[in-house]
Amino acid sequence: MKRRSTAQEKKLADDARLLRWWKAWHREQREAVLAGPHGAVLGELLRMVKNLQHVQPAQLIGFARSIDWIAIDYDTKLTVLHEINSSITKFREKRGLEPIDDTVEDEPPFRTLKAILFPARAPTGAKPGLSIREPAA
Repeated sequence: MKRRSTAQEKKLADDARLLRWWKAWHREQREAVLAGPHGAVLGELLRMVKNLQHVQPAQLIGFARSIDWIAIDYDTKLTVLHEINSSITKFREKRGLEPIDDTVEDEPPFRTLKAILFPARAPTGAKPGLSIREPAA
């Protein structure tokens, strides 16, 4: 077996350290959101997102629609969006699907949720508050 060069070992160690820092930073951000003024309602949303296998897309979208996103600051929304993205990606990968593909009818609708959180910044084709099971108007 070939022994890795010192430069390769250093790069792997640096990458591992950066990944640990990045994960710790996101964990701190999530904890700050849960401790903030909207922690109760956002905690429930994040609980639903972490348990996607037990939640129907319409339930998740309905709950997200019920939140007053205008009252929530931009950084908090970004943290929530990151948690949604991470959970949906893990959910899809566990089922052998492409990690990012919002066109599958029965999957959690990331683009729709993003459009609810950031209506002015919604991607082309996303309809704020429209469930993937509802026909487009």
